[in-house]
Amino acid sequence: MTDRTAAPVTVIGLGLMGRALAAAFLKAGHPTTVWNRTGSKAADLVADGAHLAPTIGDALAASPLTIVCLTDYRAVRQLLGASDVTLDGTTLINLTSGDSAQAREAARWAEQRGARYLDGAIMAVPPVIGTAEAMILHSGAQTDFEAHRPTLEALGTVTHLGEDHGLASLYDVAGLAMMWSVLNAWLQGTAMLRTAGVDAATYAPFARQMAAGVAEWLPGYAEQIDSGSFPAEVAALETDARAMAHLVEESEALGVNAELPKLFKAMADRAIAAGHGGEQYPVLIEEFARP
Repeated sequence: MTDRTAAPVTVIGLGLMGRALAAAFLKAGHPTTVWNRTGSKAADLVADGAHLAPTIGDALAASPLTIVCLTDYRAVRQLLGASDVTLDGTTLINLTSGDSAQAREAARWAEQRGARYLDGAIMAVPPVIGTAEAMILHSGAQTDFEAHRPTLEALGTVTHLGEDHGLASLYDVAGLAMMWSVLNAWLQGTAMLRTAGVDAATYAPFARQMAAGVAEWLPGYAEQIDSGSFPAEVAALETDARAMAHLVEESEALGVNAELPKLFKAMADRAIAAGHGGEQYPVLIEEFARP
């Protein structure tokens, strides 16, 4: 049964993700207004109870909270910057993908037009929106986030990162760095083991165990980075560099691409040349922090 006392919400942009967001609000009982340049994409949502606004202005006026999920920040400004669109008094939450500079500029742009603005990042795929597995990051004024938290929780696990509007985008790309690094490392190992007849499915459980074990090191390594002190409590970087050389040599001997391990080794070699060979692995933050 739909709870019509739930706060109304508007969703602008009905791609795969936008439709998933609107569907989650509807399922949670929120009166949901939608708008999309191609109105036919709203058909299923309308059948489930959503209201399709005839204009972007009507969509904004229908709810105190508007979720924007478009292709890019340029599309957001073109759409919401039209002369007949009024943002005054609206709270915008922009879940469009972009970078931190775009997020900060969008916040200034929206606030100059009288809107309250939160930037966000969706760390999930459309099918899991509306479940606890969907992680949605937000940055901007905490008072604005808290005012709408009960509505936003219909989408999944929501988190406020801080007042800086660029933080959600930065966390997003930092998460992508983790994702691709883990996947690429797994692919490197898979390519090596395949030369011995070991298939990916056989290697995957071992790789997963390794990834989980490494993840356990992160809090302690973070303390070293934040303190700027890198005592070799487990192993010195020069020891790790010797293992990296072995990884490069083994890859090449097997006829497997060695670009990734060579990158590891090159960064470690630079840090060792700078006098950090006796320190622990997190000292490489100095290399990652270079332009």
